Amino acid sequence: MIAIEIEQPGGPEVLRAVDRPTPQPRLGEVLVRVGAAGVNRPDMMQRLGKYPPPPGASDIPGLEIAGTVEALGEGVTTLRAGDRVCALVAGGGYAEFCAVPAVQCLRIPEGLDIVSAAAIPETFFTVWTNLFQRGALRAEERALIHGGTSGIGTVAIQLAHAFGAIVFATAGSPEKCAACRQLGAAVAINYNEDDFVEVVRRETDGAGVNVILDIIGGDYVARNIDCLAMNGRLVQIGTQMGPRVSLSLTPILQRRLTITGSTLRARTIEEKGELARDVERHVWPLIASGKVVPVIDRTYPLAEAAEAHRRLESSAHIGKIVLVM
Repeated sequence: MIAIEIEQPGGPEVLRAVDRPTPQPRLGEVLVRVGAAGVNRPDMMQRLGKYPPPPGASDIPGLEIAGTVEALGEGVTTLRAGDRVCALVAGGGYAEFCAVPAVQCLRIPEGLDIVSAAAIPETFFTVWTNLFQRGALRAEERALIHGGTSGIGTVAIQLAHAFGAIVFATAGSPEKCAACRQLGAAVAINYNEDDFVEVVRRETDGAGVNVILDIIGGDYVARNIDCLAMNGRLVQIGTQMGPRVSLSLTPILQRRLTITGSTLRARTIEEKGELARDVERHVWPLIASGKVVPVIDRTYPLAEAAEAHRRLESSAHIGKIVLVM
């Protein structure tokens, strides 16, 4: 099969198409003929040598796929050959075939195209487990989503809005702010023109927001704390501006704040399977009905994975970048 491997840590040019053996499904796995694979920031971090795959995972990048079940491993009874599925994977997505634990697969809703399906697992699983499970976002609460036009951001805005929250979002241009509002944000803040802390305080009459989903880190952490309401929750899922911060504990104590966060890739198969079922119960009906849709920025052929990474690094995208086979 054709796959994309990382020749050595470096820029997009280190991604190259190679011929690899087709993986065989092990106990509890299915072999998926990949039709499309999502491109995510962790793929870029892996390419740079900063985010190695967990033990036992494929060294081929790619954390989400969509395609057709080609073969079943021993013990699989929930799927059959020919089923259209999308899946969260720990690696191996940038390839024509991928072996996946069956519990991490979800059947693609009728009428949803393969490219859109490939843009679902990594971002939707991440947003659900962090914004709703760890952040405990509820209807009528206020949520601040940083990076509103990223893959994570476009999903977080839509899901928060769909579940009745009041959404604030940050983005880097008037065009991107307009996109955030179209997705359901009540307030979109251009961080290149306005201080998001001041805007949040003004728009909430000083009350602040209840939950913040942050992919930035760095000096955003202290500013996020300034934005949080009493009993507010900061959910950290990225550190684009660095993992080390300096902050005062006083507002955390005074306002009974919670700071939490998580990663997804290194979780066990059982944990990912439970998360898949939770997403299937709560989110799949919204996707099937078209109330929530993956936002696709651009698609690239598998062989042009380097160009897809250049697009991701430019931060010009709105939504997801997807490789097609």
